[in-house]
Amino acid sequence: MDKLKIQNRLAKDKAMMLVVCLLAALTAVPLFAILGEVFLRGYDQLSWTFFTEPTPTAYRVMKAIENGEPIPGGIANGIIGTMIMLAMAVIVAVPLGILCGAFLAENSKSRFAKFVSYLTDLLQGTPSVIIGIVVYIWVVVPMKGYSAIAGSVALIIMMLPLIIRSTEETLKILPASLKEAGLALGGNRARVMLKVQLPAAFGGIFTGVLLAISRVIGETAPLMFTALGCSFIRYAIDKPISAVPLLIWEFFNDPNLQELIWGASLFLLLFVLTLNLTAKYFAKKWNQ
Repeated sequence: MDKLKIQNRLAKDKAMMLVVCLLAALTAVPLFAILGEVFLRGYDQLSWTFFTEPTPTAYRVMKAIENGEPIPGGIANGIIGTMIMLAMAVIVAVPLGILCGAFLAENSKSRFAKFVSYLTDLLQGTPSVIIGIVVYIWVVVPMKGYSAIAGSVALIIMMLPLIIRSTEETLKILPASLKEAGLALGGNRARVMLKVQLPAAFGGIFTGVLLAISRVIGETAPLMFTALGCSFIRYAIDKPISAVPLLIWEFFNDPNLQELIWGASLFLLLFVLTLNLTAKYFAKKWNQ
């Protein structure tokens, strides 16, 4: 009887394992389908000129189509604009998010910390288009124009919750003895946090930063309200500037440029994939 029960349990275990594997495979099908479609349609567009030349004008595209030539130009203006806004957002969001996360980890029981934590969760769930509209009112209207500054402000607001939460959770799982040892050696709470706890939590914090970047790099809606876009390469941060997601939207709305969607989408996917793999590598290394 006992042997029969064991056999039934083993059979149920195998059946459940089979169902879980099947469901996991089904969830991976859309992902691989998207990656395959974008890769097959976009890999032949990736070239040196695609990454170094700005978006072509409508006249150049029409002439190339008439002559049976490949569509000229590329997405250099979008890549440079994306990097400029990301750089400005990282410079502000990373230190601010780390300090806020450290405060929440050290004062988790205070009312103010609970209120800030609630606001962080609320901000994380706010739709990006709402953030774009708010930044338009806060930054674009007072500056009387779209700009890379306004775009970076929108990205900062979207990055902060992820950085704050990753910093807080990473600091909370550090051994309590680490902090106690620093205090026992005569350091105050601020010095122990900066010199002992934050360096020990670097892996988790860095992973959170990379995940925050990978989340905002593909956002289009907030940049439509803030950065607007630009058809040529621009480095001025107080003027409208382009970004790769904005270019994809512009390509979609122009029948002559729709073929460039796939190359730009492939670049964006590869960039996000690289960031996510890097984040997983550092998370695994830190856990070890």
